[in-house]
Amino acid sequence: MSTSTVTAATTAAADALAKGLEGILAGETSIASIEQGGLYYRGYEIHDLAANATFEEVAHVLLVGHKPSADELRAFKAELVSERALPAPVIDFLRSAAPMLKTGYAVPMDVLRTAVSLLGHLDKDCQDNSPAANMRKSKRLLAKTPTIVGHMQNIIEGRDIVGAATGGDAKLDHAANLLYLMTGKAQPAEYSRVIDVSLILYAEHEFNASTFTCRVIAGTLSDMHGAVTGGIAALKGPLHGGANEMAMEMLKEIMHDVGENAIGTSAVDDWMQKAFETKRKLMGFGHRVYKNGDHRAPILHKLGRAVAEKDTALPGGHKALKWFQLGEQVQKIMLDKKNSHPNVDFPCGLTYFTMGIPVPQYTPIFVAARMSGWCAHIMEQHANNRLIRPLSRYTGAPLRKWNG
Repeated sequence: MSTSTVTAATTAAADALAKGLEGILAGETSIASIEQGGLYYRGYEIHDLAANATFEEVAHVLLVGHKPSADELRAFKAELVSERALPAPVIDFLRSAAPMLKTGYAVPMDVLRTAVSLLGHLDKDCQDNSPAANMRKSKRLLAKTPTIVGHMQNIIEGRDIVGAATGGDAKLDHAANLLYLMTGKAQPAEYSRVIDVSLILYAEHEFNASTFTCRVIAGTLSDMHGAVTGGIAALKGPLHGGANEMAMEMLKEIMHDVGENAIGTSAVDDWMQKAFETKRKLMGFGHRVYKNGDHRAPILHKLGRAVAEKDTALPGGHKALKWFQLGEQVQKIMLDKKNSHPNVDFPCGLTYFTMGIPVPQYTPIFVAARMSGWCAHIMEQHANNRLIRPLSRYTGAPLRKWNG
């Protein structure tokens, strides 16, 4: 190994080293665009979608490529409903995972990852990467992921599985059915709408870590189930999708340490200052791409706060509005002291907590949304493929002899 053998291309790549591929254009996509002024799904701006579309409509836009007509939407929704139920081996696996979840050796994201992988073994189209087969698999994965999440929560709570034979209630839309599967009872329409919007906000986000993982795997011409399984593993991390869980755990810690009566006082500032001094990583803030704030965050914050203002269930032993007031104080401190804006994971944690959703299920619900974006990217990668293989800068030992 010597410098004389290093090609000009390698030298140029080494000179342009960007850790974490920050700022690197790694490909092209027609699915979504992240800009400082907005987030767009195939040209539709995220505020427009959150206010006027349903998750099923957005999923159709992402997967099929256009806004559905009324007839197309009815057919799309009917197809999703027909694919909700899980194969018996997947339900058996979820039941077998109960002890692992109880001990904490596995968390819901781990179990979801394995269940989705197992679905591949039971899908007749698994090894077929043709556009038609990929579209069929996309719809099955989109339909079945909420069922896995719901059944898993039933098992964690030691209750009978809701809708084992049907995958839920055929009369309910995607978001409402997810809540029904998790709880066994219909939830208020406002809750269903909030979940629906959160799914829209989480559905797609261009070349993020998990989506890029899916595309790297798909770029080898591996199958869709394998690619999304990799995406789930990537999303689990607290620097990516797991941030919504970690953000809520941080707020619970602050509430425990300072108490409800200290909200709005300097006690919260003191807690945050200590976190700054110890260089603690505070989840739910900042973003690799957005520099002036995540466009999705205020949408979900507004909806979640509206739910909190009416809540009487005392999530975590405190009024839901108190959690939002604490979160808003933390947001202000982060903006004033660190010029750091909340990303969508921060209001997500608060909103889901207010609605009584268990914290370990926050990221699995994220998967139920992002499955639409992942599958769209996998199909796009397969349709115009080139193996993704970057270079690296070697920092190890120089040339040496084994017997020298």
